[in-house]
Amino acid sequence: MTRVSLGRRFVALALDWLMSYAIVLALSGGLGGSSSNREFSVLALFFTEVLVLSALQGASAGHRMVGIRIVRFSDKGAITPKQALIRTVLLCLVVTAITYDDDGRGIHERLSNTVLIRR
Repeated sequence: MTRVSLGRRFVALALDWLMSYAIVLALSGGLGGSSSNREFSVLALFFTEVLVLSALQGASAGHRMVGIRIVRFSDKGAITPKQALIRTVLLCLVVTAITYDDDGRGIHERLSNTVLIRR
């Protein structure tokens, strides 16, 4: 198993967040438009995008762009929707995503029994 670098993880996360931000910005009238609840809307869209694409394809849009995917830690098989949900909820809590073990897995990956690998 090839360990995914923190840089690759960060770029994938940033791409997903920026795509969500751009969509919300476009739908809310741009920078001059109403900014009330914009932050929550970005988080909600980010959560939805990561959850749906991870559950269905094993990778968010950002993951695909940088050439990584999510698999089960135990047997490297496709993740279940339940694993995708656990991983995404914990990812959105941020602190679980920036705390890593010796295997390079964040808390969100350990609790969902998943791991990121190179495609």
